[in-house]
Amino acid sequence: MHDLAQLRALHAVARNGSISGAADALHVTISAVSQRLAKLEREVGQPLLERHGRSVRLTDSARLLVGYIEQILLLLGEAEASLEGQKGAVAGTLSIAAFPTAARGLVSGTLRGLREDYPNLRVEFTELEPEESLPRVVRGDVDIAVVQDWFTSPLQIPDVLMKEHLLDDVTDVALPAGHPLADRETVDLSELANDPWVTWSVGQMCHNWLLDTIREHGVQPRIAHTAAEYATQLALVAGGNGVAMIPRLGRDSTPSGVRIVRVEPVLSRQVFALWRNEAVRRPAIRAAVEALATAAGQ
Repeated sequence: MHDLAQLRALHAVARNGSISGAADALHVTISAVSQRLAKLEREVGQPLLERHGRSVRLTDSARLLVGYIEQILLLLGEAEASLEGQKGAVAGTLSIAAFPTAARGLVSGTLRGLREDYPNLRVEFTELEPEESLPRVVRGDVDIAVVQDWFTSPLQIPDVLMKEHLLDDVTDVALPAGHPLADRETVDLSELANDPWVTWSVGQMCHNWLLDTIREHGVQPRIAHTAAEYATQLALVAGGNGVAMIPRLGRDSTPSGVRIVRVEPVLSRQVFALWRNEAVRRPAIRAAVEALATAAGQ
């Protein structure tokens, strides 16, 4: 019978594309992963990895085996959830992933509350965008993912996941203090048709959402600058370089030189917690979702 650590090592290589990536995911050394894979190859009597430049590629035998490993890990997760549910204790290890603003606005307080209420529970957090965290929850690599779902661009959630609505996060517009509309209480998107925009980096979900949303309101946005972090976007706005959409969740303090103005029509996104169906039996899952909901309510 193959050692579970060996099977997890091959599974991690398949998911992360390299031995170093697998080592990071498993929180072990590269040498440890290599040793486990070498032992597994000897036991199955077939090569499992092929060198491909600086990376590795799974052989056909390895891909076949990984399919069975995924089933084993899912069954193991179900067994652990059932046992933990029977025991009723909020303990063990729980992994949470969330996009950056939720990490600041929701998860930080949630982790503090869980630490105080459940000292026997160890929570591991990773900052991930929804397109990264969602498949990891499906595979069982992450227990809970906090994701965003723009009303104009709904997130496709697989049937194998459960969800809890945490909050609706309203988005405002950040204007340079000298902007002609900076003293207004509200602005219409159409009034910003000729302004240069500061937005998220190309490829990020929020970047695409901004383009689609503004176009829906008859404005063709002129993207002048992109930055992944809100603090950088606001600094660019403060310098008079453009305007930016800034959600309220996890918003940092507004720098001098920037005015935050409400947008008409109101733009918002839904924020959800996601977890696997079978994991609902785990007391730790229920406790964490409740803590997230409490943080959202505050």
